[in-house]
Amino acid sequence: MTAALLTRARIGQRTLLITTVAVPLTGWTVHALTLHRQLAASRRDPLTGLLRRDAYTARARRILARHGDRAAVVVVDVDHFKAVNDTFGHPAGDAVLAATGARLTAWAGPHASVGRLGGDEFAVVLETEAGGRGRGFEQLLGMLCAPVVLDDGRTVGVAVSVGVATPAATGSRDLSALQRAADTALYAGKHSGAVAVACREDVTVPSVNGRRAGRPGTHTWGRAA
Repeated sequence: MTAALLTRARIGQRTLLITTVAVPLTGWTVHALTLHRQLAASRRDPLTGLLRRDAYTARARRILARHGDRAAVVVVDVDHFKAVNDTFGHPAGDAVLAATGARLTAWAGPHASVGRLGGDEFAVVLETEAGGRGRGFEQLLGMLCAPVVLDDGRTVGVAVSVGVATPAATGSRDLSALQRAADTALYAGKHSGAVAVACREDVTVPSVNGRRAGRPGTHTWGRAA
């Protein structure tokens, strides 16, 4: 075999070896990307695109650890949601939930933890400036209560109840305690048309979902403030 043919043969063997090795590597890359997409999808609610509870909780705790007293926990319930489904149909209910998720995301920004905890219940943990909270939460209420226009042109009115808890007001930076306090405030101010603000005693409420008789009056931001 001539030197030229020998060289060409060696190059061909190396090319074949590289190609043979590259094929499984490429296949693994595609597989890894598929797994990554599946994992990302499993972390998010398919209807709203918001974080599911576990992913929301992990990110929320990081925000609380990083920002401390500058953080706030916001819990949102869509009021009269069953009536929306009964009157307009379940696709309309889905549209309201999807719109609520989109509005929460737009309001909270990219650095917040925004999650759908289940059904018509949502939660947000974000950094806020104490001086601008009242204005910010009034803006949130206005965004969430805007009507939703369906694909067929019908308009669905939306009402929400919102509770807020902050470390400064409650004396706790624990996510579970803050969510419990925000939930208590939410139910105390249910259907009030205002954002209800939790106080220190709401951290230790023994009832479920804040349903406790005799709760003191709640400080609020918003339409009824």
